[in-house]
Formats: sequence, C-alpha cells, structure tokens
Amino acid sequence: MVNGLAEASFKDIPEIFEVELGESLTARTEALSSFRELGPPDLCHVVKSTGRTGQRDFGSYHYISGVDASSSASLAAYINSLTYAIEDNSAWFSKTPQWKVKNGCYCCFNAFSRVDIRVDVKIPGGVNAYVIDLRGERYAVTQLSSMDTPLIVRHEATPEIWQETYVSAILRAILYSDDPTYFLDAYRKLDPIVSREGELRFLQAAEALFSKGWQVGSDPEIQVATVVSNHLTAGIMKYFGDSGRYQPAANLFEKLSVREPEVASLLARSYIGMNEEVKAVQIMSSAIKQMPQSYTILHVQCDFLRSKGKHDWALKLARQAVNCAPSEFVTWEKLAEIYIDLRQYDSALLTLNSCPMFTFNGRDAHRALPAVKVHLPFHRPIGDILPERHKTEDDEAEPALQRLPAPGLRGTWARAYGILTRLVSQIGWDELLKTRSQVFVMEEEYRMQKAQGEMHQVLSKQKPVPARESDVGNAVIHEDGTVVRDSVDDNASTRGVMSPPSPVLAATEDADVNGNELEHPSAIPTIRISTESQRVNKEDDQSEATKVEEEAPVPSKDKGKAKATDEDEAGQEVLTNGHGQPNGVERPAQAAGEGEQAVNEASTPAATQESFSFSNKRLCERWLDNLFMVLYEDLRVWTIFRAEVAHFKTQHVAYRKTGLEWEILGDLGLRLHHKEEAKEAYQRCLDSTRYSVKPWAKLMEMYADEGDIQRCVQTAIRVAAYQYADYTEMSYPTQIARAFFKLGQIHGFAKISFTLLSMGLPEPILKIMDSYLQYGKNFKVEGYDF
Repeated sequence: MVNGLAEASFKDIPEIFEVELGESLTARTEALSSFRELGPPDLCHVVKSTGRTGQRDFGSYHYISGVDASSSASLAAYINSLTYAIEDNSAWFSKTPQWKVKNGCYCCFNAFSRVDIRVDVKIPGGVNAYVIDLRGERYAVTQLSSMDTPLIVRHEATPEIWQETYVSAILRAILYSDDPTYFLDAYRKLDPIVSREGELRFLQAAEALFSKGWQVGSDPEIQVATVVSNHLTAGIMKYFGDSGRYQPAANLFEKLSVREPEVASLLARSYIGMNEEVKAVQIMSSAIKQMPQSYTILHVQCDFLRSKGKHDWALKLARQAVNCAPSEFVTWEKLAEIYIDLRQYDSALLTLNSCPMFTFNGRDAHRALPAVKVHLPFHRPIGDILPERHKTEDDEAEPALQRLPAPGLRGTWARAYGILTRLVSQIGWDELLKTRSQVFVMEEEYRMQKAQGEMHQVLSKQKPVPARESDVGNAVIHEDGTVVRDSVDDNASTRGVMSPPSPVLAATEDADVNGNELEHPSAIPTIRISTESQRVNKEDDQSEATKVEEEAPVPSKDKGKAKATDEDEAGQEVLTNGHGQPNGVERPAQAAGEGEQAVNEASTPAATQESFSFSNKRLCERWLDNLFMVLYEDLRVWTIFRAEVAHFKTQHVAYRKTGLEWEILGDLGLRLHHKEEAKEAYQRCLDSTRYSVKPWAKLMEMYADEGDIQRCVQTAIRVAAYQYADYTEMSYPTQIARAFFKLGQIHGFAKISFTLLSMGLPEPILKIMDSYLQYGKNFKVEGYDF
C-alpha cells in the first residue's frame, strides 16, 4: 500500500486512485470514438498534493451523474466542493501532512455533437473549459470552427454546445438511475432536477433540441431512432411517467406537435396517462388521418383498444403497423401479443418467428483500469442495517441454477423470450410443442421428405416421371399468421414444405443412448405447467392449417436452419414428486431448417413411401429454436424445484436453499409468470445474510402493486440502505420513489408518512425516507395533499 493514501482519501465520496497520474483522462480520450449513444457517466478527476517537496501527488477519479452541466461555472463548483471532503486528521503538533485538492478536471460527454466537454480547475487559480473531439484533438473555448480542412469539424464551447451537454447529462442521470444491469465502481448519483425551476429549464432545453433527439440513439429494441423513438423522448416519458405527472409532458408535446405531427403519439400517451381519454382519442383520430403510415401512432391506438378489450380491432391496426415498419422488432412484437390476446397461438408463434432481431449493444461505459486503491467509504447510520459485504455460503448455488441461459438475454432476445414465456403460461408446455410442430417443419419430417426425394431420383432414372399433375397443398402461411392460396412456391426460404398429418409419424418412436423410450412430439407428458395444457385440440390439422385470415404483406427474409441439439440429451427428463408419480418436461424436438446436409440412416422404409408436400408449414428461425431450448431449461429447473417443494411438504421436512439459490428461483418464477411462487422465493431469500438488494427491491415492487403499505415501507428502508451504500444519493427517479408514488395514489402521502413515524426510525434514516415524499410534495405528485 502506498503511504499517504488513507490521509488523502475523501470522507464520504467514493474514488479510485490511479497507478499513473492522469491515466483515467487518457483512457477516456482514447475511448471517445467507441461511445455510440448517450455516452458513459461523467468523470471527475482530481489531483491531491501536500505541497511538500519529495511527496508525490496522487490522482484519483470517480464517476458521477446528476451534476448541472449547463455551464463551466456549475461544473467547477462541483470540483470546488470536493476540497472540503478530504479527511482532516491533522493535529496541532502532528507531522502528518495535510492533503489538499490541487486541481481537477470534469468530463461530460455531449451525445448530440459527439464531443467531450472538459473543465479544468486549478485551486487556487482559474477555470479553463475546452472540447475534445472523437479523434482526441483539443479545441479551446474561444476557437472558432476552421474551414481549412473540410474533413475535420472543429468545435467550440458555444451556448448551443452547453445546452446539448446539459440535456445529455440529465438524460444519463434519468435513464441510468435504476438500471440494474449498469454498474460501475465509485459511481455517485445525485438528483438531476431538484426544483420546479430546474424542471422548467429542462423542458425548455428539450424543446429546443427535440428535432435532434434521434442523434442520441434509442433503446436496443428500436432499429432506427426517429424523432419520437429515441433516448430523449424515453427520458422525458420516464421522468414524468414514473411520478404520474403527465401534464408538463403533454404541454411540451402540444407545442412540438405543431411542427412534428408524429409527436401526436407521445401527446396521446400523455393524455391517456392523465385519464383524458376523450382528448387522446381525438388526437389519435386527427393524427392517423394526417400520418396514416406512422407505426407509433398505430401502436398507441392498439394499446388503447387492448385496454378496452377490443383485441380484434387492435389486430387490424397492428397488421397495418407491420406493413408500415416491417424492419422494426416492436411492430412484430405488438402483433404477436395481440394474437396471444385473441388466443390465436399458432399465428402468434409464426409472427414471433418473423421478428427481425438486432445485435444488442449495451450502454456506453468506461474501461476498467488497474488501481492502486478503490476507496468506497460508507459511514451513514442507515448502513448499519445491512449485512457484511463478505462472501458467505449463501453466495453459492448449484451449477444447474447458475448456468441457466435466460438471465443473459438482452434487447430483442429478452423481449422475444418474454412472448414465449407468456405463451407457455397460457397454454402450457405440451400444447406449445404441439402448436410448434403444427406450424414449423420438424427435423424428422424433413429427413423423411429428403429420403423420399432421393428415392424419387433413383426411380426417375429407371422410369420417366410425368410433370407435376396437381397443385397440392398450395396454402401458404405468411409471417404474420395469415394464410392465402398461391399456386407458385417462388420463395423457398420463406415458404416451408408441407404434409398432412402422417400416421407413420405418429407411430414413430425413438430411444436415447440409455435405451429409454421417448414420446413422439404429439404425446402429452405427465407434468403440465398450467391447467390450460389439459385442453385437447380436436380439430383436424389440415382444416386448421387452411383457415384463411386477412392477408398482410411480409418482408422477404431468409430462414436459417434450426440449431441441432446433442442426441445424448434427447431423452425426456423425469423426476418423482412426493406422491411417487413420474413428472417431467418433454424436451422440444429439433425443428428442421434450410440447408440440412445429413439424412438419418435409420429412417423407416415405410415412412419414405408416404407423399409429403409441406407448403403449409414454415422453417423455424435458428434463434427461435434456441429460445425454445432456453425455455425448456427454465421449465425443467422450475418443475424439479416445485416437485421437491411438494415432496418436502408431504414429509414435513424443511426445504433449504442458499440465499443465492432462492434469488435465482425467484427470478425464474417471475420469468415464467408464477408471481406468488416467486414472491415466496424472494421472502425465503431474506432469511439469509447475503448482501443483495434484488430480493428487497422485487418484494417492494410487489407490495406496492398490492397496496400493502406496511410491508412496502419496510422493504423500502432496506432498498434505501443498499442504494446509499452504492452512493445513489438521489430521490427521483428511483425504485423507492416509484413504489411510494404508487402507494400515494391509493393511500395518500400522509398515511405513508405516519407509517414511517410509527416505526420509530432513527432520525438520519427517517430523514432519508422522508426525502422521497418531500420530492412528491414539491412537485405535487398525485396523493401529496391527502
């Protein structure tokens, strides 16, 4: 350990001490070109010195969001405030050197102009603001744009640049505030907006920069950022939506809709949030006449109709939205959700198969650097209620639980998986497999078709075969689930191969490497994930395949081959519950895909004699086939877990798991839409001494949704302790504020305040908890006055 680090540390502010002085600034400069959207949190670098000869200076830095970045003076004021935060351990006659902040540099990324604004502060001395572009070149504040080289655009810190920087900083503070997947060491979060005047200034800046909003990027589910689908609009809707205060947002969008008609979708959403549905309908009606090809306006209408139970009307709008934006994931996702509402599960599966998937790009972040010391002080009284931050037995879990692939899904993959879990929660796993085999070409069917084709080739060499005599099975299922007749199979990549149900297929059985007999795809396993799965589809398969829906054009898109699975795992998982009955989740059979090279040598000769013509089936996308395997793993683990619980209950024996295992099982229950079982798992997790905020935060949200004020406040205190331990010193927008505002709409702020008082909390903790209610009172959130 380097001498003097303890004396040079801040009292209550996290910081990372550098190995080489200024290396964090160099690393940020080198990484500027990799920032894609909003950029990472602000970086504050300081140099500390004793002023004595022979004593080396120390450089440290921390990340921060929520600081006012509207001018160089406000950023310099933050660095100046750090001069009072160093530990003062000196005494009258002590030889211990007194450390002071010698200079500092505040870095704030401008997401609009793609430059880094930096403010150097020398203490004592002056303030110097300058701009670093993506190439790492530095330009002074007074330097004007140079026209000598047309390929280089030089920037100056003009009022427009400062306005863009100010909005960029606020958007990062809002959108990164409660993102559980975004974590940095020494990341301090402050309130971005603390007064009504500050909120008004933010709205004015957002109005001025609204037309540039697409430049800052959009959520990973949006392929192309537009004027209404970007991080700027997402930040505005999150800030006002989490508190239910849509009136300021509606006022902003009212003015913007005059020059940007598509903003009517945001305006209508704001009025619906204000319960002004008549106004919202009038706005949507006029907007759709003006811009009939806007999928955002169509989606607002879809959501409104779904809330009123008019799913058949919403279906027509969702199809139109797919026609307007066929390359966007969200349009196909909305259509699949409406098909599920209408219980048209085969069409929902086909629509999901047609979703365009995008590579997930996470939020911009800093590169981790080696450090001399990471200083994370926490001396607040609220931290006394937290467990120790040491690894214990409760931080261990079974490998099967830790290897579940679903928690790693992000972006469009996570959204598509959510649709799949919703399907299985409504119809059950066995019925989902039936539907899958009805709409997609399965591996066994493809092999039999290929074997038959090879047989025809052999026979054709011996005897001429007449041309195609009839147009058999010319019904074509489109990607949105609709079925039309077509005599020409002109696109084999988007039209599958077809066959009527085969008695040979139904009788075909296979065995795994252990000799265990497997059920065929249409068989119903013993365990069912929902009561809906007991429903038996008695309709004829061919009549089901030829139901004709309204036609909707689809984008041309090649279908990839489904990913193969290991044959040694093809057996059905079987376990025993407390009653001695075999329970299992059937492993999904492999779906066939285009370009299959191998043919099963053991194909039944009788099977190859049957005629196939699969044009009423589709080829399953490789990614969807993988998601079925991900879902299978989730259901297998969940079924084993529930069977074990039932067994231990019948034996009157306590069922024990570690804290991490209970947390994983709680997440698994939420993914599979088993909310009560998930809540029970999270509650069991609280019995452990594991350091984790997730179970407390999840339970807080559940209690807030249920209106349970006592339990919600109790869990909120723990969540606040964890947040302050991670230096989240902000009141809004946070998970706690969102939960309190939900309770406030039901019970009023006064009852929440009295509940806090009745708990006899220490004054520092009570002050922290009251700060969330104080924000609601200052900004007049619903419930503040009763």
